[in-house]
Amino acid sequence: MYGLWVDPSMSLFKLVAVGGTFDELHKGHRTLLLKAFEVGERVLIGLCTDDFAKLLRKNHGIAPYHERLRELRKFLKDHQLLGRAEVFPLEDPYGPTVCSNEIEAIVVSRETEPRAHEINKIRESRGLKPLEILTIEMVPAEDRVPISTTRIYRGEIDREGRLLRTVSPRKL
Repeated sequence: MYGLWVDPSMSLFKLVAVGGTFDELHKGHRTLLLKAFEVGERVLIGLCTDDFAKLLRKNHGIAPYHERLRELRKFLKDHQLLGRAEVFPLEDPYGPTVCSNEIEAIVVSRETEPRAHEINKIRESRGLKPLEILTIEMVPAEDRVPISTTRIYRGEIDREGRLLRTVSPRKL
């Protein structure tokens, strides 16, 4: 597998944050993570703990933290990014983004962008500089519907967004 080589000296930010459950580490997750490494010299990755993931009320099961962490670390290692990453257990929606002066930017999907604005409101109320918000669009599957872990669990698509079963068209 080819690694992604990004010259850290060309990064826009010294420290960038990104977070998620990263269950069934799919193309959308990988795109989000790679964008964070594209713009950040170092990347702080919050991985939802099992307890926090349960609070998110997903409509499917979620792999245990240690399995998600193992898969995330393998992805980072395969792309030669492990040395620039710090993965930590995310126990709430904010992690260190609401209290750290070091974090300069946050990379989010269109779906989670409102949380980033919430983080900035909290930061401003605490006298901290707002984070630069970098939003990526949701990555579409073959059917142009965004890739999601829920769709993977339902057996509609694989982790690359390829259709696995025929989805009946909506009646007009």
